[in-house]
Amino acid sequence: MEIEAPATVFDEGADIPSQFQRAAKNRQNETAYVFKGRRVTWGEIRAGVNRVANALLALGAGKGSRVAVLSRNSIEYVQAYFGALAAGACAVPLPTMANAPALVAMLKDSSPSVLFLSREFAPVLPLEAVEEIPSLLPNGRVGLDFEDPDWQSFDRWTRGSSESPPKVAIRPADEFHIIYSSGTTGVPKGILHTHGNRFAFVENFNPIFALPGMVNIISTPFYSHTTMVTWLPSMCSATRTVLMDKFDAREFLRLCEAERVTLAMLVPVQYERILRVEDLERYDLSSFLMKYSTSAPLHPNTKRRILDKIPGELVEFYGLTEGGVGTVLVASQFRDKLDSVGHPVPGCEIKIIDENGRELPRGETGEIVGRNAVMMKAYNNRDEETRKLLWFDAQGRAFVRSGDMGRMDEDGFVYVSGRKRDMILSGGFNVFAVDLENELLKHEAVLEAAVIGVPSDEWGETPVAFVVVEPGTSETPESIRQWVNLRLGKLQRIHRVEFREELPKNQIGKILKNELKNEWNQKKLRGSGGT
Repeated sequence: MEIEAPATVFDEGADIPSQFQRAAKNRQNETAYVFKGRRVTWGEIRAGVNRVANALLALGAGKGSRVAVLSRNSIEYVQAYFGALAAGACAVPLPTMANAPALVAMLKDSSPSVLFLSREFAPVLPLEAVEEIPSLLPNGRVGLDFEDPDWQSFDRWTRGSSESPPKVAIRPADEFHIIYSSGTTGVPKGILHTHGNRFAFVENFNPIFALPGMVNIISTPFYSHTTMVTWLPSMCSATRTVLMDKFDAREFLRLCEAERVTLAMLVPVQYERILRVEDLERYDLSSFLMKYSTSAPLHPNTKRRILDKIPGELVEFYGLTEGGVGTVLVASQFRDKLDSVGHPVPGCEIKIIDENGRELPRGETGEIVGRNAVMMKAYNNRDEETRKLLWFDAQGRAFVRSGDMGRMDEDGFVYVSGRKRDMILSGGFNVFAVDLENELLKHEAVLEAAVIGVPSDEWGETPVAFVVVEPGTSETPESIRQWVNLRLGKLQRIHRVEFREELPKNQIGKILKNELKNEWNQKKLRGSGGT
């Protein structure tokens, strides 16, 4: 099943790979990437992309083929990814936190002809696992930074390939990439996007990235949809990019100061780590023009602290990797709306529906659904899952279900109450975990908080909180529980608080609540926990 999104049409040569070719050629002698002390020009990036593309075409891995990459961020990753796109193939960036069975499942699901692998992840994906992938071509195993009898090195594999752009006609309906969710176990869904919806996505950002003197910094992984917000437009506009393969707050600040960074996309946990740097004010961040945030709503107090402590505008995006739903909040312009995620982006239509699929009026809480030109084509090989994702209005138009509960106010601003699946049914009433988490975060000793619902004989479900506190605090789990419960309604009250040194997260900082629930259930089975 394919989702019928609003049509996107682009002229021949306006596709993303063609935009990259023109921009990189026009700035071929300028710095493209700064990575671990290495400076690479746009001419070098373009030559590497074209060598990859022509090598893929020589193997027959062009249109209709898929090309997977498993690695941390690197220059070779950039060239492999955009080389696949230039060849007309579909890129498949794999989440580096996934275990071997999950990676094999993703590879079987996506059926790549070629796999680019870095040495770091070779032990996670050993040869016997790779040999389970029947779609891989005989010369389709490429080591990005290593070579052995079973893997050709990236340099050897591309050696002798032409550095001229391949002549491949890209159409809006052609596959662009498949992005998998980034959990550590299980078989995530593959979210398939086309060149058409990626073109529409990039068009929202290109103008600012094309301005003279823009410098972007990327500190989130290339397999994440979050990274696409700034990476794709920077490639289309040949914007200088500072690249990190893993995030460290002090190194991020040092690079921003040294390279005079103007643009950054960060996730909420990264902002929190930056704000905790004791001597943050000593770093010169005056070059910042725009800071973006996405992947999870920012706490209103965090938004205020960012506005007060870090120069440049703060722009928060709310949306889904699947597309459909998209909002934007320009924080400094709407300080009275910081508890919202903003208003719908241009071209996006958002509605709120109840559990029976009826549209709700403004002010009422229900599931957020949306429709725009960047909706995915489908979940790869999962027609039923794709079908379940959709809601249709009275005109028969498809909207994407966000899985988030929320409301829209009279001014058109959207407020997210939390994940539908995180809603706790306590005493017959709906309790939103995010409301409890926000109250916990108001405590001066609480750094992070996650609330889950656990079974209760008395209430059906009852909230349990896991928190990370300031080192050296005199607070106890019970003192924090009593403090927060004084600020909550009777049916919201937290049954138990547990301290953690850290909360389980994926690589872009999203808290993995399923792991907390599984751990709690295991404790119940062992008889060491409970309600």
